[in-house]
Amino acid sequence: MGRLLVNLSSSLLLLCLICGGSMVVRSQSDQETWCVAKPSSDEVALLNNLNYACSIVNCTIFQEGYSCFYPNNNISHASIAMNLYFQSHGRNNWNCDFNSSGLIVSTDPSFGDCVYLFGN
Repeated sequence: MGRLLVNLSSSLLLLCLICGGSMVVRSQSDQETWCVAKPSSDEVALLNNLNYACSIVNCTIFQEGYSCFYPNNNISHASIAMNLYFQSHGRNNWNCDFNSSGLIVSTDPSFGDCVYLFGN
């Protein structure tokens, strides 16, 4: 059975290439993922994440007068800061750990005019 699947896969690849098509294989790091704060994160963890991420990335986007200021709360601002850090450091799982308070999601958390960065 396994050999049949390998032969079938090879045949489909060859057919695709003969027809002028191309196959794109996406690695996990190419998939659209974002980093957000776990809803269960306590205020201390959120503030630590904000302070750490914003000491490395530009967190202007959630300052008053900018598109991600509202909702004006720590979980929203920490999620944005954590995602900025995650995106700018290669979108590796460990770049969203934040002492186990980060969560990698595949659904875009952007809302309204607040667009969460994807990619670098």
